[in-house]
Parts: sequence; C-alpha cells; structure tokens
Amino acid sequence: MSETNDTVSVEITVNGTSHRRAVEPRMLLVQFIREELALTGTHIGCDTSYCGACTVILDGEAVKSCTLFAVQADGGEILTVEGLEQDGRLHPLQVAFSQEHGLQCGYCTPGMLMSSLALLAENPDPGPKDIRKRLAGNVCRCTGYQGIMKAVQSAAKALREG
Repeated sequence: MSETNDTVSVEITVNGTSHRRAVEPRMLLVQFIREELALTGTHIGCDTSYCGACTVILDGEAVKSCTLFAVQADGGEILTVEGLEQDGRLHPLQVAFSQEHGLQCGYCTPGMLMSSLALLAENPDPGPKDIRKRLAGNVCRCTGYQGIMKAVQSAAKALREG
C-alpha cells in the first residue's frame, strides 16, 4: 500500500479480475465493491453487520463487507454474487433458490447465497441445524426461511451429484 493525498492504493481481485484503485482509508469494502467496481449485487442493508446482505467471500471465508475497510482486503481475492454465474450458467445455489422459492423480494438473497456457498465449501452435506447455524447472520424479512433451507439442501445434493 502506498499513500498519496489521503488515499491508499489497493489491489483486490474480484470475481477473477484484478482491480487497482486509490481509495480513502475509511472506505468500506462494500462501498469499494459497489461504487468503485459497479457490482451492485452486494447489498447494503444495515451498516451494522446485523443483516448479512453484504456478505462476500474473501480469501475463502464468508465476510460481511460492511465491517471491513477496502484496505483490509488489499491483496485479497473476493467472490461476489455476480461471480457465481460461470459461462452463462447459474450456480446450483442460484438455481435451487429459484426452484425452491428461497427468495421473494431478493434483497437478502446475495448474502444468503454467499453464506450458503461458504457452508457448502466446508460441509457438502449439511443438515438443517448446520444450515440454520451458518445462516444465522443473515436476515430475511420475506420468505420465512423454509424455502431458503430447502434451497441449500437441494443445491448441496446437486453439487454432490455433479
């Protein structure tokens, strides 16, 4: 990191593409993703880390991007909801959320997807208790969670079966 005129240079790889920007040291990672990179799938819901709508994968771990500064991600690799789709094909989690009615208004969905992705990377066959525990940091005010639970279990099965 090098400082110039109250900014800090960061280089962050997002969805496989490296981005170098000069940012204010206090810029939140969620702001970097949304404002600097125009990736608006990562949502700002509460600014307090309560809702989980801003969840992304940073260096393999699910993190709430409203709780980190962009400078803390310098040199890191981030996966956002936009990076789930590959070669025009939706990720099995995205398909399952649609098929199992795991979304309604969609505001929480990016965070739910990213938290679920982290869970499935650690545990390819999670039970309901595992899913509830992992998604406890994500709030949905629309669906009642049953569709979300079914979607994660369905995606887990699809991923195991290849």
